[in-house]
Amino acid sequence: MKKILAIAAVAALTAGVSAYAANPFSDVSTDDWAYQAVSDLSDQGVVEGYPDGTFKGERNITRYELAQIIARLMAKEDQLNAEQRATLDKLAGEYADELANLGVRVSNLEKKVGNIYWSGDARMRYKDNSTASDTWDGRMRINVKGQVNDSTTINGRLTYNMDFKDADSNNSTYDKDTEAGDKNNGVYMDILNARHQFGKNVAVTLGRYVNNFGNEYSWRFGDSHNFDGAELAYANSKFDAKVGFGQFDTNYGTDSNDDQTINDKDAFYAKAGYNFGFAKLAADYIKFQNNEVLNDELYGVDLTIPVGDFYVAGEYVKNTTTTLNKDDAWNAGIGYGVANWKKPGSFNVNLMYNDIGKGTYFGGTGLGTDILSNLKGDKELKFWNLGADVTLAKNVQLHGEYAFDADLTDSEDPDDAWTLSLNYKF
Repeated sequence: MKKILAIAAVAALTAGVSAYAANPFSDVSTDDWAYQAVSDLSDQGVVEGYPDGTFKGERNITRYELAQIIARLMAKEDQLNAEQRATLDKLAGEYADELANLGVRVSNLEKKVGNIYWSGDARMRYKDNSTASDTWDGRMRINVKGQVNDSTTINGRLTYNMDFKDADSNNSTYDKDTEAGDKNNGVYMDILNARHQFGKNVAVTLGRYVNNFGNEYSWRFGDSHNFDGAELAYANSKFDAKVGFGQFDTNYGTDSNDDQTINDKDAFYAKAGYNFGFAKLAADYIKFQNNEVLNDELYGVDLTIPVGDFYVAGEYVKNTTTTLNKDDAWNAGIGYGVANWKKPGSFNVNLMYNDIGKGTYFGGTGLGTDILSNLKGDKELKFWNLGADVTLAKNVQLHGEYAFDADLTDSEDPDDAWTLSLNYKF
């Protein structure tokens, strides 16, 4: 596209923003059809000429040059009407990569209509389980964020799970009190919260929100049902801390054969982390109340040390109040690389050794396999876990995990377990 045509289109987008301006370029005369557009946008600081005072409107404009113009328009977004902002949002999405290179923060994954932002993810997964028959399932989640004002958002997530091996039951209605792990739910909202930002560093969240524990795929708790409560958070470039109170929104432990009984139990937690540059250190604390087994306070600390493209990591967890003998857990391992959703061919692989006492695990693991479901009674489980992610195409990743060489205290050793899934973001 000729530069002069692109500028005319942008001028139409910003019509009414500024008044008539003087001629800024020596090669744009008052007789030119695009004279008013060029002069107005120059006066607004949206377009710039060359050092010799010319505009060179007949040359082709590059994507990078147009992205610069869009970035300057984004800084003036509050001066545009709703229709103009919608057009600018579409342009920002189209030129998101170029804007990112300019240091302009634009989310490729969010589609904005007025003050509503949409994004989502999907997964197709196969699991070869250690305790049950294999499973083949899918999931889609739609995120919505409503911008109430400059400091307040309402956040929600709609989720639908489908079992491809048992299609007859896929239309049942979601019920949080049914058996844990039920994949045949109707559409339900598993996140709904209000977030209030106080200044740059402090925020309060009220409602149902993500609240994970554990370093390796959130092994202690990574369940999608999350947490109902209130959280106060502080974060800067190196340090972050959170405190919260409420209940885990989960039904783990309703099975009489399972000692995990966190359902409807009040819990207080605190988390903190610091990035030293040469290492990242994090710690957490959780205290359950009115709980016969998890009665229950747990301390955890984990450390990650980068070494070039490699990293080493480990975690230790201690339950100070459980009646179970297996009251602590640890893991350690090594990883390589980063799977960047926007860079096809990028990947991460990690290998961890885990020694998990039943008293430290309270359900809803984020591990892709079912290996931790072997923890029943006063047990300790040792196993290796190999995980990998590779970006196949932009916003498409393949994830795999393999849990092997498992050893369960005083019991028959569990079978190996593995999973493969294709994951999508949009």
